[in-house]
Amino acid sequence: MTSYRDVPPTDLVAALRVEMDQFEHVSAPEWAVDVKTGTHREMPPVQDDWWETRAASMLRKVAIHGPIGTNHLAQMYGGVKNRGVRPNKAVTGSRNITRKILQQLDESGLTTIKKNPAGNKTLGRVITPAAHSLLDRVAGKIATPEM
Repeated sequence: MTSYRDVPPTDLVAALRVEMDQFEHVSAPEWAVDVKTGTHREMPPVQDDWWETRAASMLRKVAIHGPIGTNHLAQMYGGVKNRGVRPNKAVTGSRNITRKILQQLDESGLTTIKKNPAGNKTLGRVITPAAHSLLDRVAGKIATPEM
């Protein structure tokens, strides 16, 4: 059986983005057309479906790196800020976008918050069994081309 770890990430995210249309909670808010994805960007994204693509990519990253928090995910989506004549500097991506997408994935039942055994500290987000089966099903479609 093919796992989501066995297929190329770009193919998986593109196919997962199409499959995630059935989840009504994962959708771009009104302000998403005007927002930049980080301080290192000069313009907002030009793709119409960038929010859904980011959600699919974030679901894959939570599956691979989980339990993972908002700050660490924002760092993964960060980049290099051009500071003119001064040396470039690494900056994080938007934590608000990361947080909102994770909340939407929680509402859809694809991720959940993991706590330590004592229950007094949050360790981060992990995927649910439904998300694991979704990722594996999409990976299986990519690995075996349909005729």
